[in-house]
Amino acid sequence: MALSLAEYADALDQRQLIWPKVPAAVALPATPSIRPLPGIRVVLWDVYGTLLRISDGSYCILPKIELPLQIALDKTIHEFNMWNHMYRKPGPPWQSLIGIYRSTIERLQMRASARGDVTEVNLSDVWRALIEKLFEKDYVIDEDLYGDLDEFSEKVAFFFHSCLQAVEARTGAVRAITDLCGQGTLQGCLSDGQPFTLVQMLRALSVQGELPPLFEVFRPATLMFSCDAGVRKPSATLFRQAVSSLQREGIAPEEILHVSCRLMTDLIPAKAVGMKTALLAAEKSGLEFQADLLKGPTTRPDRLMTDLSQITSIVTPD
Repeated sequence: MALSLAEYADALDQRQLIWPKVPAAVALPATPSIRPLPGIRVVLWDVYGTLLRISDGSYCILPKIELPLQIALDKTIHEFNMWNHMYRKPGPPWQSLIGIYRSTIERLQMRASARGDVTEVNLSDVWRALIEKLFEKDYVIDEDLYGDLDEFSEKVAFFFHSCLQAVEARTGAVRAITDLCGQGTLQGCLSDGQPFTLVQMLRALSVQGELPPLFEVFRPATLMFSCDAGVRKPSATLFRQAVSSLQREGIAPEEILHVSCRLMTDLIPAKAVGMKTALLAAEKSGLEFQADLLKGPTTRPDRLMTDLSQITSIVTPD
């Protein structure tokens, strides 16, 4: 039987491969505002930059600096034995793929979405399109190991992104999740992300400590990733879908707290649909805000955290 994505990731660990590292955090002066917010029933975490530290501060599939993309493509080509099945150009292996990779993303970004929404590209779909081109030159998937084309594409996307961007659990993340769970507060994710994001997040958190059983922390209705919605932050559609999903669970928008290190793309749209918001200002990397927006009555976050452990000062049992 083919490996699941989690099993595949565990198998990669056994090989002791060299992955990129997240740069050390650079602290910044900030004064927390962590008075209790009454009536919060659900905490929706942003993943990349908030629960997880990530190189570049936020997740991306087209980095501004090309060198990491070149390295990630090169490693992926060799890992999955693609080189002999590619339409090759003179130069290193990545050079034969980078143009097709970029154009595939651009094509998928052109899909229609609601006015004002930003299209999300599913990285598994990108790699599926690239792999299908390899079939023209007799490429074969080891389905006993990787599964069918869709399963294989997801594993390739996971490996590629692991080579492209490093992640690690933010200090205090496991404690914050565990403490909220212990007091009976439901949790979830409202985040830009990919099909592998949940596995990537849980694996990074497990390095820091043991989490409660997953079913005690999350419900399907509380896990909302941009790849599933087809749009990414700050798309209003993504936030409206999150509110609708939780309303079906009997949870009102004002009973939801969204925690993120990004004010403009995350917290302002969350506030616009009725959620409460908390800005995490733990380090310079990933933090996005404008000073004037911190003071505006319709834009300022309800609370400001400098450490994830402060969440239980804001969200207290009824």
